[in-house]
Amino acid sequence: MSEKSKGQLLQEELAYKKKNYFEAAGKDERDAMFIYAEGYKQFLDEAKTEREACAAAVARAEKCGFTEYHFGDRLQTGDKKYFVNRGKSVVVFRVGSKNLEQDGFRLIASHIDAPRIDIKQNPLYEDSGMAFLKTHYYGGIKKYQWTAIPLALHGVVVLKDGSKVTLRVGEDAGDPVFYINDLLPHLGGEQMNGKAANLIEGEQLNVLVGGLPYADQEAGEKIKLNVLSILHEKYGVTEEDFLSAELSAVPAYGARDVGFDRALIGAYGHDDRVCAYPALTAVLESASEHTVLAMLVDKEEIGSEGTTGIQSKVYEDLMEEICIARGANFRKVRANSKCLSSDVTAAYDPNFPGVYEKMNAAMLSCGTAMCKFTGARGKSGSNDANAEFVGEVRKMFADGGVFWQTAELGKVDVGGGGTVAKFVANLNIDTVDLGVPVISMHAPWEVISKADLYSNYKAFLAFMK
Repeated sequence: MSEKSKGQLLQEELAYKKKNYFEAAGKDERDAMFIYAEGYKQFLDEAKTEREACAAAVARAEKCGFTEYHFGDRLQTGDKKYFVNRGKSVVVFRVGSKNLEQDGFRLIASHIDAPRIDIKQNPLYEDSGMAFLKTHYYGGIKKYQWTAIPLALHGVVVLKDGSKVTLRVGEDAGDPVFYINDLLPHLGGEQMNGKAANLIEGEQLNVLVGGLPYADQEAGEKIKLNVLSILHEKYGVTEEDFLSAELSAVPAYGARDVGFDRALIGAYGHDDRVCAYPALTAVLESASEHTVLAMLVDKEEIGSEGTTGIQSKVYEDLMEEICIARGANFRKVRANSKCLSSDVTAAYDPNFPGVYEKMNAAMLSCGTAMCKFTGARGKSGSNDANAEFVGEVRKMFADGGVFWQTAELGKVDVGGGGTVAKFVANLNIDTVDLGVPVISMHAPWEVISKADLYSNYKAFLAFMK
């Protein structure tokens, strides 16, 4: 092999080029990627709603010796704790040995909600030999993608007496599934001539749940009555109980490897559980001198609002309580804290090149992607991390051997999106976005690379170190 020219050597030294992590990694590291992915796939199948993700995170935390924290509890160096917020978000944290006022927190903030189809509060009706549940979609979806696929019903119903019933129907092999009707192509000419956004209207996303009449000729709405009879027999639910229910229709299929080489994972809910799971496992599996928190929050898909979204004061209160327990001034701690806002970004898709600016798009399998800014059209609604903090994180990754890339979400006047970063940054905490590139984001089934998943995990370990 001939020696490299001066120009080639200079190019290697000075030029920047993204590289495929699979190609750069050795066999042992590639094996580790695939092993890690199996745990992630199991988590995905357990955690199709934010409630289930919270419960799955708590179960893993307890298995690793973490115990529940309540406001006012004493905290000592080395303590391993988790804090649950209304069963829909969880913060898992370790108390480090470093001076909290001087060192601050190391925060990793991800969200565990995902786009879905929510059931309305007065949903059940019968029409033309079928029973349906009326719905209101949650988050940004292409509505037509949710028709003609098998769906499962997940959630809770709070009964009249205050007791709570959990439903998870459609996941096991023996379960029935549910369905949203679409129009056959033979009659869909007018539909197909419309805009994609209007192929299916929101009020057409009605979930098919029954077709068998109740065996009583004198009863009215017999198909609806039969569905109610089944719900009451199995769960003790009456129609009025829908008023205090949180039920969602989600895809009824599990996470699967994609491709002959199994390099990719297809699943519902990669956004953002592909970041939440690495954040969780990094904190569970690795001690740190820093006080580290993995914040797995709700409601990001609808603006991070409410008592369980990142804008809720409960997370600020929790950090302040940790400071009080450690005898630290909260304002000083915040000023010295650092955060990775870990949310997904769009992976460059060669089937749709026109919406990406390729030089600054995230490439599949090139590692976790840092987004200095998110927002849309002029960085509106963005955190836009400062160069000093980006440089600091860059050095952490270099020291930790992390394979990573930079990215933005689409062309300047085309793309854009929000994350929790700006809300954390508003607390005077240096924050930057870091997450896994996703193909077909917000679809009922999304695709990611096992290399990027593992890179995200390694990035969190380096950040904690």
